[in-house]
Amino acid sequence: MHTNAFPPLNLSDNMTGCCPRFHPEGWDNQELHFKDKTFLRATTRSAMHIPLNMGSVFTRVQGHIEDASAARPETEVVLSRDTSAWEAEHFFAVDKDVPEEEMTRLSGDFITRVFEGPYRRAKDFEHDMRIAAKAMGKEAKRVFFFYTTCPKCAKVYGENYMVGVAEL
Repeated sequence: MHTNAFPPLNLSDNMTGCCPRFHPEGWDNQELHFKDKTFLRATTRSAMHIPLNMGSVFTRVQGHIEDASAARPETEVVLSRDTSAWEAEHFFAVDKDVPEEEMTRLSGDFITRVFEGPYRRAKDFEHDMRIAAKAMGKEAKRVFFFYTTCPKCAKVYGENYMVGVAEL
């Protein structure tokens, strides 16, 4: 079980200059434990689950994270979930507090599953995460997704991996 850490990301395989190719080894069927793990929390607006201002929010947040030297590229994981058809929340894993942004801490046990497929299948994948938790005799409180590459890079790589992360 990993404590306050995600499995490592391989940043060396990056033919796009944008997102590195995601290697799912070490991410599927993992148990994570967080104890006051630091995250920056941001929200985005949506229209029927389609993001409207994600680019501007992520650009602002990334700039503040870089200005604060609060993250390392190999640990840059963003956990996202829709809170409604009109809003999503995003938790950026950081090493320390970031000025001008909302900070939060997560504690508890989490499980992971790796999925491959289009973003529109996220609802199916969320259901699968809840079933996986139930199979362990647990209940998934919240289900987040780590979208491992942007849509352009997923197209280049021919794979669109998402990591489901369920809070138990």
